[in-house]
Amino acid sequence: MGTEILPDERALRHGRRARALAQMHADDLDILVLGRQANARYVAGAPQLWVAGTRPFGPVATLVRDSGAVHLLSTWDEGIPEDIPHGNLYGLAWNPLTTIEVLRRIEGASTARRVGTDALSPTFAQLLPQAFPQAELVDGEPAMSAARRIKTPEEILALRRALAVAQRGLAASVAALAPGVSEQSLIGILLEAMAAGGISTPASQDSAWVTSRAHPWRRAGAQRRALAGDLVAFSAGILGEGYIGEVGRTWPAGGVGDTGVRALYRRWDVLWDRLVEACRPGAVAADLLTAYDLAGESLPPMPVARGLGMGFDAPVVSPLLRRTAEAERLEPGMVLSVTSYVWEPGVGAVFGRDAVLVTADGAEVLTDAPHWPH
Repeated sequence: MGTEILPDERALRHGRRARALAQMHADDLDILVLGRQANARYVAGAPQLWVAGTRPFGPVATLVRDSGAVHLLSTWDEGIPEDIPHGNLYGLAWNPLTTIEVLRRIEGASTARRVGTDALSPTFAQLLPQAFPQAELVDGEPAMSAARRIKTPEEILALRRALAVAQRGLAASVAALAPGVSEQSLIGILLEAMAAGGISTPASQDSAWVTSRAHPWRRAGAQRRALAGDLVAFSAGILGEGYIGEVGRTWPAGGVGDTGVRALYRRWDVLWDRLVEACRPGAVAADLLTAYDLAGESLPPMPVARGLGMGFDAPVVSPLLRRTAEAERLEPGMVLSVTSYVWEPGVGAVFGRDAVLVTADGAEVLTDAPHWPH
């Protein structure tokens, strides 16, 4: 595991910044003021302090279109890329007027016509016009979302590295599955293996559960231990280099399944083939919902697919957002986290989650963790 705080690789951060600047040109934004951590790291390439929770809006990173300069909130130089000079760093301030004064001195601030922000609090909605007196404040999140939805080749490599660590944790936990083992033990083994793989920031700590034989969307009863023949779901997820890597699989406890279990896995195979087929360039995102209908399976309550990258990117394909999914088109370079889920009363559920890259020729599955050999 690395002990130094290093900036993202040069090609990785420059490729992302180029996409953000191109989108600023397309949306006619002179300056972007970013407060969301994923957006700030996307344009700056500097690791941000990770916390398990939300934060109020604050100007973390500012990107200037004409010069391409990045101004960054940071109280130290460690991990700051060489293309962000020390003079472009500013520290934390209790008084927001101090931060406004920093923004006011940024080149082009006094003449900017359109300034985008990815979020806004009532306080900064009142104060930002002091920093950009000639500007119209507009929503900058659509520009960042459009930039982030298509991954650069370097981002694909970063995602592959994150997925490799997630799959290492999954493999260790699956190897420990046996009748009588507790969910907590399986989760602990999974998290330990991912940390040994170099990443100690899990995307979730609810990573293993016995699926219910009585309800399609719940875990088994209060015993929280796997019994022989139980179908146990695993969801390994990590945050590596700012990128989410996650993979999900289901294995029977004891490694032996009866006829009903094998039939359920065959149904999962049919659904998965439909989902992969739907991940083609030009397709409507709602085709991933239709895949469940074509396979004769009920839609799960969780999103069927969502963009995968620095945090979660567009689109979000959910039964609750069908009209949104119908308006989305899949494009080459998008990476989706695709969930496949089938259930049978008296048997349990088979759950899978895979990262799928949409290419010009169709879908490429980035995850290669083995399935139960049914």
